[in-house]
Amino acid sequence: MTAPHGHRIEIEEGTEHVRVVVDGRLLADSRRPLLLSETGYPVRYYLPPEDVRTDLLTPSDTHTLCPFKGTASYWSLSDGPEDIAWAYPEPHPEVARIKDHLCFYEAELAE
Repeated sequence: MTAPHGHRIEIEEGTEHVRVVVDGRLLADSRRPLLLSETGYPVRYYLPPEDVRTDLLTPSDTHTLCPFKGTASYWSLSDGPEDIAWAYPEPHPEVARIKDHLCFYEAELAE
């Protein structure tokens, strides 16, 4: 997708092994990430909810608006850091593939 002023978003299916560990707890382990490349930002890994320990997360009151993706909802660790992940429950049609996938600030590639 190319938006005005040359802003681009590309989404592709990845095969990378992505893990998210916060405060010593494994929150996500996936080999099915969606890789989102967006102008001006590092590649982000959007993980299917089935690969995330959503039982350890609590929805937060934080919401942000991206003109290219839609409104993001944030999640916090139940007993720890706030707003560590976000998802787009109703993304714009051009990025519909990321619907309900979670993205973490602390995602890392596993060996």
